[in-house]
Amino acid sequence: MAAVSGTGMNPRAAEVSRRTTETDVRVRLDLDGTGRHAVATGVGFFDHMLVQVARHGLFDLEVQAQGDLHVDAHHTVEDVGIVFGQALRRVLGEGRGIRRYGHAVVPMDEALASCTVDISGRPLLVYRVTLPREQVGAFDTELVEVFFQGVAAHAGLTLHLESPYGSNAHHVIEAVFKAFARALDQATQLDPRVRDVPSSKGALLADWGPAGDGQEERDR
Repeated sequence: MAAVSGTGMNPRAAEVSRRTTETDVRVRLDLDGTGRHAVATGVGFFDHMLVQVARHGLFDLEVQAQGDLHVDAHHTVEDVGIVFGQALRRVLGEGRGIRRYGHAVVPMDEALASCTVDISGRPLLVYRVTLPREQVGAFDTELVEVFFQGVAAHAGLTLHLESPYGSNAHHVIEAVFKAFARALDQATQLDPRVRDVPSSKGALLADWGPAGDGQEERDR
């Protein structure tokens, strides 16, 4: 079950906790931060990638997770994605005043990655990232897709991630996370010209549930 709460007077910050028999995860997210971070999941490479999200998205991000790492890192990475998505969904509210769309292309040495995001209330992940290795250290590279699937599903994002080339798996993954951070920062920024919800339908997330658990409409 997820416990969701606001954080004081800041309407652009939220904290979500989720405990199951496999993991215990807490995420605090502030969209109007400076890149401060406190991340500890027990999965070193994953921690490094979450720090990139904070630093390059200029979000203040706290992630604390304990999981069944004696099995593998799958449940931990997946559930952090779910809780991050729920926290983002909570912060966004109805989506009033946001830019909605974001796009970023990021190089990392020989690798290139792009992210395009629509805060749409229509959860979908398009993942076109080919990785040259199955592991980076002890981290299973297939878990990158697992993480972003959780984020997209529980935040209500249409999320496209691509990497057309890159020979170093670490570089490819890091470019993907940095591109996601920059695109998400762009999409969540408040635009003073947007006085309501950036949709001709007049609704983005209002009818989709408080933490990404409701049913979305398809024509926004």
